[in-house]
Amino acid sequence: MDLLSNILYRVGTMSLRTIDQLDLKGKRVLLRAGFDVPIEDGEVRDTARIEAVLPTMKYILEEGAALIIMAHQGRPKGTVVDAMSQKPLVPVLEKLLGVSVQFAGACRGKETVTASAALKPGEVLLLENLRFDPGEKSKEVSERDALGKELAALADIYVNDAFTNCHRDHASMTSVPRYLPGGGIGFHVQKEVEHLGRAVEDQKRPVCLIISGSKIETKVPVIEQFLSNGDDILVGGCIANTLIAARGFDVAKSRYEEEFVELAQNLMLESEKEDKAMIHIPRDAVVATEASEEAEKLDLPVEDIGGDMAIFDIGKVTIERYIHTIEQSGTIVWVGPMGMYELNRFSHATKRIAEALKKATERGAVTIVGGGDTLGFHEIYDYPLDSYTFVSTAGGAMLDFISGKPLPALEALKEDT
Repeated sequence: MDLLSNILYRVGTMSLRTIDQLDLKGKRVLLRAGFDVPIEDGEVRDTARIEAVLPTMKYILEEGAALIIMAHQGRPKGTVVDAMSQKPLVPVLEKLLGVSVQFAGACRGKETVTASAALKPGEVLLLENLRFDPGEKSKEVSERDALGKELAALADIYVNDAFTNCHRDHASMTSVPRYLPGGGIGFHVQKEVEHLGRAVEDQKRPVCLIISGSKIETKVPVIEQFLSNGDDILVGGCIANTLIAARGFDVAKSRYEEEFVELAQNLMLESEKEDKAMIHIPRDAVVATEASEEAEKLDLPVEDIGGDMAIFDIGKVTIERYIHTIEQSGTIVWVGPMGMYELNRFSHATKRIAEALKKATERGAVTIVGGGDTLGFHEIYDYPLDSYTFVSTAGGAMLDFISGKPLPALEALKEDT
């Protein structure tokens, strides 16, 4: 059994069809893509997520099919927001694909149906932002299914290549496959499943998780996964602050989640068990009284934090401890910057972690990086993403996958087999 088949089997997704198993010739293919890209003044500023789906789009056209692309931009909350239109993607897609791209002003309706029905092999139609339609994210299953049914009627085959949204129970992700069975996953989703599967199933030991951000409650499943199957867990950001508070230290004005202090204490108690991974909590932190490039910052032991101070980064002692752990690790999964990376003044720890992972990759460790803020850091400071074994475009979907949670969109594709 090859690596992908082995991983698909182990994570319970063996019944997924991949795009190269589908008969596309002469068909209209409805592709769910993850094109949530930054657009400013009507121009796309970063094409990385579009380029990630390019192999799938080109394959569909080369196989003699017509291509209908659906995706979303931002969070328009079911209303039309001109600044979040998909239309600026047309010239980008035309340049990348080398063909003319038609545009439908809505994701459903008479004009969209007519345009899709008229498509010939080799032609491309881009639908307007799915989230302009309230049915896409509706809490009512009937409303999601109503949109899903209309989207399904536009094509002959459905392909999901939007891994970044696979943890969402949205019309384009879970309803469409019910009305358009026989579909499969694109090359980008396949690549994500294969590489992230290595972090779960084909690990080089020791295994290290680096995790940061806010909402510790949403990170618990992945932390628990690594507590049981990993060796070290390095924390930063609001998660670290909450754990510091859970140890009984004063975090002063720092951002943390008071309501989850007890949850954090339970995680630490679990970590103390002999057969569990160790959660490394910062011993010192970079603090300041304001978040600005001009702020006077101090590196203090966590027990000395107080008054009007706030934590904006992990400290030098903690950085060195984290780097030492990274140097000993065989598999490293990194999700989330260590501090307020948007300000250069508080980006030092994240830069050191990135450099440590680069060196770890060069010595043969498996390094997997993901999450919007992590990728944002690399873009701001021009750190190359090809320094790692694999870079995931997803955040929430990546965390859910490696924590073992079923992804609704993949489950929906399994159900139609």
